[in-house]
Parts: sequence; structure tokens; C-alpha cells
Amino acid sequence: MNDDKKKDGLNIELSDTIAEGTYSNLAIINHSPSEFVVDFIQMMPGIPKAKVKSRVILTPQHAKRFMKALSENVRKFENQHGEIKDIDPTKGIPMNFGGPTPIA
Repeated sequence: MNDDKKKDGLNIELSDTIAEGTYSNLAIINHSPSEFVVDFIQMMPGIPKAKVKSRVILTPQHAKRFMKALSENVRKFENQHGEIKDIDPTKGIPMNFGGPTPIA
């Protein structure tokens, strides 16, 4: 390889604030013909109002790539750590964690 050329790759900067991450225990996904909108929400026990903590907007192509990448990573995780148990659909998602019913 020529010394003038950098090694192929992507240089990604991650600030300290973003590196801390944002906790989310609910995601709502909407879409139009041109984009997917994913709202990551944090619901806390005993607090009747949930807040959108982050919104990610993707093109349909990137949404599909993201879905494939997430599926692949879930498969790898389960191969290493065992099956991730899903919530029993007959019991529904606990929206209030035992506290008052949330109001949006």
C-alpha cells in the first residue's frame, strides 16, 4: 500500500456525552414512504408521564440495514448467553410498573 493512502476505514468520533448512552425501555416506530422514525422512550415506575429520550430518523434502506444488523446481533447474543425471553403476549406490556396508569 502506498504511504500517501490511508488504510480504508471509517473515522467515527464519539463524544463523552453520547458515549454515556440513553436508557430506553420502550420504542415506538412510525414510517412514511420516505423515512422511518424511531422514538426511544423512558418509562419509570410510579411516574405517570413517559418521555421521548431520543428520536432517530432513517431512510427505508438504512432502516432495513439496521433491522438486519440488529437481528444478527440478537442471534449472536443468544448463541452466547441463551434465548432472550419475550414478554408473554397474553399478559401485555406492563405500562405502569405497578404505579399509576401513565397518561400521554
